[in-house]
Amino acid sequence: MSGWSVLQHPPYSPDLAPSDFHLFGPLKQHLGGKHFADDDDVQHEILLWMRQQPKEFYAAGIGPLIKRWDKCINIVGDYVEK
Repeated sequence: MSGWSVLQHPPYSPDLAPSDFHLFGPLKQHLGGKHFADDDDVQHEILLWMRQQPKEFYAAGIGPLIKRWDKCINIVGDYVEK
């Protein structure tokens, strides 16, 4: 078990989209300029890179996402200033 608590999924919110998760920038940088023979090679490289990241790397990205989701849930998705 990872020790993470599962939060209720918030209403759809563009500012809470998974693309905000900090994983993608460093992963894109790691893959930049590399060439792969097929999808299996890409998947292997991504899994290898993900396994090499320390726990703190994931915690640093998930922590802020949890806070943003919690805020969205607590205000029932009414996060847009009017």
